[in-house]
Amino acid sequence: MRASYLQFSPSYLEPDRNRARVAEMIQGVETDLLVLPELFTSGYFFQSQDDLAEVAEPVPEGPTTDALRHWADDLNATVVAGLPEQEADLVYNSAAVASPAGEVAVYRKVHLFYQENDLFATGDLGFPVLEVEADGTSYRLGVMVCFDWYFPEAARTLAVKGADVIAHPSNLVLPHCPDSMPVRARENHVFTITANRTGREQREDEILQFIGQSEICDPDGNILQRAGAEDKGVGTVEVDPAEARDRHINQYNDVLADRRPDMYTLA
Repeated sequence: MRASYLQFSPSYLEPDRNRARVAEMIQGVETDLLVLPELFTSGYFFQSQDDLAEVAEPVPEGPTTDALRHWADDLNATVVAGLPEQEADLVYNSAAVASPAGEVAVYRKVHLFYQENDLFATGDLGFPVLEVEADGTSYRLGVMVCFDWYFPEAARTLAVKGADVIAHPSNLVLPHCPDSMPVRARENHVFTITANRTGREQREDEILQFIGQSEICDPDGNILQRAGAEDKGVGTVEVDPAEARDRHINQYNDVLADRRPDMYTLA
């Protein structure tokens, strides 16, 4: 199957413009799985709760979900994308997953980063693993968002639940993630697709510089493709999700079967 990330610099509080830019960027793209950045419709460094409220929208009823469904149908691909999700009086930093069949699932970010803690509610749906089809073959897709990478438990939970591939929409500013995701891929024997953004945003005197470097890693921790810090575009790699199914390290060891949960308690 063909796995892809899309890297660009979203415009702050301009969801219509950001959706239009993505629609233009994916014209002619041939892929089975497309991952977009975290909060791709809205920008990231919100000046206020009012700014966030202006661009938050429901899932699956909102305009971004409609666009994701359309792109999934047009590309005949699964599309994973980050957006601010409105649910009653709460806003979540979420990732929506749209299938070519029109089905939509959602993940709400569990580990909030920095001032996200003042703006978003903490994710309450756990880490999802979805059965997905590509070219008539099914595979298992897990989802986490940006700062979740910092916690090995996130990727490990997805692997234990059977994920072959982890989609990772991101707005990375810390420099460590591009070198850490190959480790997450290796220690869990999964494919990972990190879709980051570029550009910078400013709030008062503070500037956030986003580091780009979207990347696709294989279950051995090899970086199959990595974008530059300022690149804009779609990166695609041919992968076989079935390669993630055999988690043996050698004839004696298995990366998941060898775990000792009974030894990991604090009691």
